[in-house]
Amino acid sequence: MPALTRRVSPWFFLLVGIAVIGGVLCVVATSLTSEALAITGIVLLVLGGWAVSLCLHEFGHAIVAYRGGDTSVAAKGYLTLDFRRYTDVGYSFVLPLVILLIGGIPLPGGAVWINHWAIRSRAWRSAMSVAGPAMNLALGIVLTVLVGAVPMPIALAAGLSALALFQVIAFVLNILPIPGLDGYGALEPYLPPAAQKLGQQVRPWAPIVLLLLILVVPGVGSAFFSGALSVFGAVGGDTLSAGTGYSALFFWR
Repeated sequence: MPALTRRVSPWFFLLVGIAVIGGVLCVVATSLTSEALAITGIVLLVLGGWAVSLCLHEFGHAIVAYRGGDTSVAAKGYLTLDFRRYTDVGYSFVLPLVILLIGGIPLPGGAVWINHWAIRSRAWRSAMSVAGPAMNLALGIVLTVLVGAVPMPIALAAGLSALALFQVIAFVLNILPIPGLDGYGALEPYLPPAAQKLGQQVRPWAPIVLLLLILVVPGVGSAFFSGALSVFGAVGGDTLSAGTGYSALFFWR
């Protein structure tokens, strides 16, 4: 296996910088008691942080695939955290940001192409699929611990809590065993050929149907978000702060 020597893209640091600027504005807004500045800070923090997590989600897939035998991901630039290297930047990076702003649902895009035949075992293929949503869950836990353990201004806590909630929702959504989502990808290597063929046929539109059900059908949406909030509370999330940040992000509604 070739040595893993890929530097992190400056574009990733740009996204981190946007999130950091948002955090700084949250701190300044609290000292100036400026609601408009606080909203601006929360929007930049959440959107910048979500963009960062999109890169980390795909990096999780790529690094596990690399360790599992698909060394082509290094040549494709997937290990540099550069969103420009993704298979379809519009679908895998821009669209999730738009969906987050319009519907409030953090939906990771299908961004990296993995050569499954190069991965040495079914266990590695499953681990590769789980690695993306696991990255979201890990980020959510880190953010909730940070908010709970470090005294910080209200606006900053609200922004970080909302970002943490989105990470948990992304985990719960993407771990569902539905074709096109990572939860199904983890199960697929162990399914019989007929089931795998059926999954391939419905893969392109199954996530879209699920998204519409969550957004349009009240019972489905409430059950999904109730489950996500339960997971958020289980990892120590502050639902009150998250709600404040959520409201600030959608101030225009």
